[in-house]
Amino acid sequence: MDHIALFGALIVVIGLSSSEVQASDPELTVDFAAPPGIDGSFFRSVRLENVTIDSPYLATVTPINQFSFPALFGLGISSALVQYPAGALDVPHTHPRGTELLFLIEGSLDVGIVDTTGKLFTASINPGDLYVFPKGLVHFQINRGETLAKAVVSFSSSNPGTVKLPINLFKTDIPDYVLMKSFGVGKAVLTSLKNAEVS
Repeated sequence: MDHIALFGALIVVIGLSSSEVQASDPELTVDFAAPPGIDGSFFRSVRLENVTIDSPYLATVTPINQFSFPALFGLGISSALVQYPAGALDVPHTHPRGTELLFLIEGSLDVGIVDTTGKLFTASINPGDLYVFPKGLVHFQINRGETLAKAVVSFSSSNPGTVKLPINLFKTDIPDYVLMKSFGVGKAVLTSLKNAEVS
């Protein structure tokens, strides 16, 4: 009986260790996912033509993903055009499902990453520079220059997600007492943070 129990335990351990956890985009088993009857135009997007800037204070992000460009479905990638007017900020945020690679094509930016130990890494970048923001880490970009900055960003996921900290903390229904205790602030400061215009 002991041999049978040991054999059974071994089978369970092998089964558990060989089971896969799908934590990223699913792998395609065909060249690409497309409806029948497509031609070359299916692989082209005009999403970035005539892009406007939404705010003079915040970065304007124009996403290019499987929802706006169906040819990307199943490929495990996405992209965006980000425009930063002079003085504009892309608020501290994370992408829980994808690493971001930023390619600066115009202007200059100050960028920063905060790792899981709380260490801040910053740099000033210029046209032609690439900067990587690892998946899930808090990061930001700010245009401290006097002219427009533009960047093309790519993600290692078809849907990297975006968690903008000011919105997710102060524009949701987290109880005030939780936020006041978390940040060590009083009601007046918290009310000011909640009333701030952020997007």
